[in-house]
Amino acid sequence: MKGNRGSRGFTLLEVLIAVVILGIGLLGLAGLLMVSVRTNQSAYLRTQASFMAQSMADRMRGNLRGIWAGSYNATVPTGSGNAGAATTCPCNSAQLATRDLFWWSQEIHTLLPNSGATIACVRRPGSPIAGQNLANATQARLSFDGVCTISIVWNESTLNVGGPGAASASTPEVQTFVWAFQP
Repeated sequence: MKGNRGSRGFTLLEVLIAVVILGIGLLGLAGLLMVSVRTNQSAYLRTQASFMAQSMADRMRGNLRGIWAGSYNATVPTGSGNAGAATTCPCNSAQLATRDLFWWSQEIHTLLPNSGATIACVRRPGSPIAGQNLANATQARLSFDGVCTISIVWNESTLNVGGPGAASASTPEVQTFVWAFQP
């Protein structure tokens, strides 16, 4: 009796084809993992920027006299190497604003790569307290009559590395988070 040799098992060619298909699938999974990690990092940085803006808004709401005086209108880094005289209390509203900006600047530079920020508070024209002495203004009338804008910028690796329209693999993309609020 003659046996059928073709039905005894896999040939070497079938094994090689299976290995190639498995390799292509694993490369696809590796690429998907890489995009997932970059997307996760991008979401983390955006969340940190949102938390930093909320943190500064809360600090500003606690020092309305500093907002009225324009003490928070600044570009971070503030240029000062320390928190200044605001490390001891009691302190005035300008010293408190300087301290807030210093610590906020430290947090931003720690949590966001190559970051900077700008805060600008603009009063509504004809505000009732705009021309008055802030020391004599009552707390009920002290609420800021205008809008403050916090802009935070940082560098982030782009998801379009090597793709069409990408400058180069080592060029980070500048991201901006802008939040306008009324304290």
